Amino acid sequence: MNFKKLENNLLDMIQEQQVKIGYMSGVTRFYYPLQSLNRLLGTELSESEMLHAMEKFSDYACERLGKIKASSKNERFCITLPPQASDYVHENRKPSEFLVRFINTVARHGCTLDEVMEVFHAYSKHVHMEKTTGTGFDYLVYFEDGIPDDYRYCLSLEGEHMIYHKFTPEDYEDFGF
Repeated sequence: MNFKKLENNLLDMIQEQQVKIGYMSGVTRFYYPLQSLNRLLGTELSESEMLHAMEKFSDYACERLGKIKASSKNERFCITLPPQASDYVHENRKPSEFLVRFINTVARHGCTLDEVMEVFHAYSKHVHMEKTTGTGFDYLVYFEDGIPDDYRYCLSLEGEHMIYHKFTPEDYEDFGF
């Protein structure tokens, strides 16, 4: 099992949260479909097997993140991280300049697609952008070479606000957008 990939995904989400709203030491919960956890871990486990794997993951990451708890219902998992996980990210991980600039840009009232694309292009010459239909999003944007990250950013302009969702490449493909 690739516990490191799951740990990095959780740390990335905590870091994104801290960039958006600031650092707060507290319990954090993230939700994953079973299929996403299987992709992150490189497994094909059932719901009950995944619950057992989450206990092993907690042991693996406990020193850094504290005692992690997981629960599930209908193949949807809630991973509960103790305050130690937020503290660990705050003390040990500096957010990427791209992430900070991206979030600050999309958070601004009246943000345009051109402004968002300027941010992407400031960090790579290998940016993929396409207009999408039937996805619930207007645009898909990502770094073709995975640098500075390999997430898929799905963007929508709603009124004067740019809304985004970010997915792993595997989840994006699996969702069939």
